[in-house]
Amino acid sequence: MENYENPLPCRIRFAHVDEWDEAMYLVWKTFLIYEAPVYSPEGVRSFGNFITDSTLKRMFELGEYRMLVAIYENEIAGMITLRDKNHISLLFVDEKYHFLGVGRSLVSRLCRYLRDEAGFRHLTVNASPYSVGFYHRIGFRDTGPEALSDGISYTPMEIRF
Repeated sequence: MENYENPLPCRIRFAHVDEWDEAMYLVWKTFLIYEAPVYSPEGVRSFGNFITDSTLKRMFELGEYRMLVAIYENEIAGMITLRDKNHISLLFVDEKYHFLGVGRSLVSRLCRYLRDEAGFRHLTVNASPYSVGFYHRIGFRDTGPEALSDGISYTPMEIRF
């Protein structure tokens, strides 16, 4: 993935433990606008259960579930989480910051971290229907057909760097 600097002057860094609730609120409100309308009630419930799971939060607190945040004017404009060492679990940008390069910058920073500090050369994601076009534009390729699990549709993808 190209080195892309965000035109919005965001600071991208690893999240602090006390930012979990603010980040998950951003995730939920953005999900409700862009994803929930095309998901079944089962999919909406499954997603809500995932982001409110106390085990997930505990993994974050222990450093086993990494999160990068894009900070703009002292608020979280976007966030990305990493599970299984090199898989994007969540990537959400607040609606008012869409199309300003925040998501692209978060992925770019995560790729640099994986390459330079963790020794990985690829990153995977199960892209939601809304995000497939975004991932294709930044260089991800499908690794399988669209699938459905617990009411959640996704397309498995990967980028090599």
